[in-house]
Amino acid sequence: MTITTNRETTAVLREKIDRKTARVGVVGLGYVGLPLVRAFEAAGFRTLGFDVDPAKVERLRAGESYIEHIPGEWIGRCVAQGTFEPTADVGRLGEADALLICVPTPLSDSRDPDLTYVEQTTERIAQALRPGQLIVLESTTYPGTTRDVMLPILAATGLAVGADFFLAYSPEREDPGNPQYSAEKIPKVVGGIEPASSELAAALYRHAVVQVVPVGSCEVAEASKILENTYRSVNIAMVNELKMLFDRLGIDVWEVIEAAKTKPFGFQAFYPGPGLGGHCIPIDPFYLSWIARKHGMPTRFIELAGEINTSMPRYVVGRLMEALNEQGRPLKGSAICILGVAYKRDVDDTRESPSFELIDRLLAAGARVTYNDPHVPRLPPKRHYDFAGWTSRDLAPEFLAAQDAVLIATDHSAYDYESIVRQTPLVLDTRNATNCVVEGREKIWKA
Repeated sequence: MTITTNRETTAVLREKIDRKTARVGVVGLGYVGLPLVRAFEAAGFRTLGFDVDPAKVERLRAGESYIEHIPGEWIGRCVAQGTFEPTADVGRLGEADALLICVPTPLSDSRDPDLTYVEQTTERIAQALRPGQLIVLESTTYPGTTRDVMLPILAATGLAVGADFFLAYSPEREDPGNPQYSAEKIPKVVGGIEPASSELAAALYRHAVVQVVPVGSCEVAEASKILENTYRSVNIAMVNELKMLFDRLGIDVWEVIEAAKTKPFGFQAFYPGPGLGGHCIPIDPFYLSWIARKHGMPTRFIELAGEINTSMPRYVVGRLMEALNEQGRPLKGSAICILGVAYKRDVDDTRESPSFELIDRLLAAGARVTYNDPHVPRLPPKRHYDFAGWTSRDLAPEFLAAQDAVLIATDHSAYDYESIVRQTPLVLDTRNATNCVVEGREKIWKA
């Protein structure tokens, strides 16, 4: 595809960015998009937020937050001042000078990339595309998505990339609930389809984030995100496999990790768990292995890591069966309470949380399952699970005493683990949350 340049269009948009008169539109107001709006609003830009869920938009317009670490007070103030305008009207996409796409990129049932949301969003942008707009994809995906999937849709309008509109990729690096690394404090990798797109995208993000890291192409930027999360997936898989081995050897993997990490060089600690959660780590390696297969290359190492990590809920349920058997109880008919359905500590984010797979497997085995999570009072709808509407149970002493077992899936700081162990007949701990509990250790099983 021929790429041309238009210095006048580039200069006009660059001036808007430099003067902060460019209007920044964010498509997808979830755990990535809403913090991004906050970063640009704080930097002095007027922002326009798009979401296909009218209920979300109405809550934002009312000054309500549906993400725990984004305060409703901030939303209400920005909406009242007009520095943030949420809307479900995709016909207004043309009003933004820069459109940052933060939509989901899930896996299909066959674990192939599902780019439906990216493609649909790009098509809607194409319908409103006008000269002088910058489009940046932030959603995690495989190398080549921006150039091979998005660019043809936008170019079909007759407008030319690099001359009439600009296209780049900048991977999201959001860490929900981490105040040390909120959106504006995390360096942003930026790569464009061509030089003008790279320069404009970098110029825009420099206003809102602590550091911009320009790279030579959108493919490099896409690959960097895949590398970051595949690295973590592979190392977590290794320690998960070692955990299963050490259990058989009667060795506490958590004590092993604590000992190993005293080495001041050459070692980085990773920790086992009941499975991988969050939008990135459970998904990104499969995007990489998929594109590798398309190019005729197997990625056995990466695929094995994925298999190990996705097998962990099955292993945890097996350990629970062992623990119940020691007490002469079958899993079928037992009352099991899952502690924590968020994918990590002290957040309300349930994306890809292994707790849902644990619930599903326990129900299939005939257990009577409940859950508690101080950050998730009601279970949201999920693509592959039908638990929407379940509500968090109060951890009253009589409720805990009535359980056959409590399964710690997420180690929230709000939990009083000493009290939980004291009042519960059996505790299965997948996070080493009860490490400091002294009384009742005979009731604790690790998984």
